[in-house]
Amino acid sequence: MTSGPTDERDPAVADRLAELRGSIDNLDAALVHLLAERFKLTRAVGELKARTGMPAADPGREERQIARLRALADDAHLDPAFAEQFLTFIVAEVVRHHEAIARRHR
Repeated sequence: MTSGPTDERDPAVADRLAELRGSIDNLDAALVHLLAERFKLTRAVGELKARTGMPAADPGREERQIARLRALADDAHLDPAFAEQFLTFIVAEVVRHHEAIARRHR
C-alpha cells in the first residue's frame, strides 16, 4: 500500500495549516497598521514641505532609503530586489500624496 500526499483532510495537517495561516493573517494586519502609521507621518512631512515650498520628491533621500532597505532585507534573508520594489511602490504613493498636498497649499 502506498501512501498518497498528505492534505487538509489529515487533522494534524489541517490544524498546522490553520495555525500558520492565522499567523500570516496577524502579520498582514500588523503590516496594514504599520503602513497606516507610516502614511500618517509622511502626510505630516508633505504638509511641512508644502508650507515651506519644498519639492514633493526627494530623490537623494529615496536613493538612501532604498540602499538602507536593501541592506536590512539582506540581513533578514529577504530578497533585496523585492524589498526595493516594495519601497519604490510606497514612495511613489507618498510622492503622489505630497503633490496633492502641495496643490492644496497653492
